[in-house]
Order: sequence, then structure tokens, then C-alpha cells
Amino acid sequence: MSTLAIRLDPHAVDVTIDAAALHFILADGREISAPLEWFPRLRDATPEQRQHWRLIGRGVGVHWPEIDEDIAVATLMRNN
Repeated sequence: MSTLAIRLDPHAVDVTIDAAALHFILADGREISAPLEWFPRLRDATPEQRQHWRLIGRGVGVHWPEIDEDIAVATLMRNN
């Protein structure tokens, strides 16, 4: 019997934000999400400010420079 070896890689490679939640797409294909309400600065930011982000620490987290917000992947994983 063969088994599929899955290599977990909890580094963000992409970010999306909708009206209700923040979504991190991870290098291993998983998507983790958290309510936007958990992050007041991000919640109160304009759509343009929300879209201006960059990965930090090779995907360990995400930084929004215009609102001075950093969110680690581990934060979403710990709360999910």
C-alpha cells in the first residue's frame, strides 16, 4: 500500500481580504482565515491600504506599511 507524504509548510505565499475575513494562503496549499474583527487596524483600513502588504520573514508573517500592522501566520494558526 502506498501513502502520500504531505510536507507541511506554514509560510504565507499570498494574502486576500474580503469584507469579513483575512485569508493567508500557505506554501503547502492550505488556506487559513480569521475574522477581520480580530484585527481592528486592518478592519478600519481602506481597501487600498489593505491591498498594500508584503511578506516578512520569508512568509512567516505579513506587514501592512500604511497602517503599521504585522500579523504572523502563527497568530492565525493558534486561533483557528
